[in-house]
Amino acid sequence: MPTLNLVPASTSDYRRLAEKRLPRNLFDYIDGGAYSETTLKANVVDFEKIQMKQRVMHDVSNIDTKAQLLSEQLAMPLVLAPIGLAGMMARRGEVQAVRAAEKAGIPFCLSTVSICSLEEVAKAASKPFWFQLYMMRDRGYVKDLLGRAKAAGCKTLVFTVDLAVVGARYRDVRNGMAGGLSGLGKLRAGLEYPLHPKWAFDVGVKGKPHTFGNLADFVPSAKSIVDFKAWVDAQFDPSCTWKDIEWLRSMWDGNLVIKGILSQKTLNLPYALAPTA
Repeated sequence: MPTLNLVPASTSDYRRLAEKRLPRNLFDYIDGGAYSETTLKANVVDFEKIQMKQRVMHDVSNIDTKAQLLSEQLAMPLVLAPIGLAGMMARRGEVQAVRAAEKAGIPFCLSTVSICSLEEVAKAASKPFWFQLYMMRDRGYVKDLLGRAKAAGCKTLVFTVDLAVVGARYRDVRNGMAGGLSGLGKLRAGLEYPLHPKWAFDVGVKGKPHTFGNLADFVPSAKSIVDFKAWVDAQFDPSCTWKDIEWLRSMWDGNLVIKGILSQKTLNLPYALAPTA
């Protein structure tokens, strides 16, 4: 007899709940990876191979998980990672995330492609949060973003370096998030939203506006997530090198974290593995 599943108990339970709650294109966005998702699957397998070493006959009545990272005292050695489009998954999702991170005593990192802007998240935060940055072709835009991050109180910048070229996400193509839908395809995709009434009311109606908060001033003509995504994809700079890190450091005097440095073995491969997200 299968176990009752009245209350989520594991990450797989929460995944199933998300799949039921979200329209298909949004679920695929957070659940999927690039191409045939080989790297994504390999990452899961590699993590499953990690085994905890048990130690017995030690006093564990008072466990202390505190850690210090970049001069911050954390309740545990974790950081809430940047997630693009989080505000489409839950009502003003980035605001909810920064509040949850502060309650847990860990840092929250805001994505460049967040729905909620730096300024909106800063109003909801009671202490500095982190900001994640992609190198864009328009350096003036990057400089402006850095200024806004400083003004919002960010002291740590997380610079992503493993997305010089955006991998083709087959799920996004199939469900229409990558664009290219015909009239009938748009109709079928549009039906996904009313078929998820809780999401449609809580996020679709009460969670507006649905734009990339940090990019709205740069692409005012965009009228949909597909438009914004096309602009962002076109703006990622594949020519970025360590010289750009020097330029970035000249613009940013706070903590600088380089996100996405791959292993030496991977760097020596004769081909480039596409990113999974």
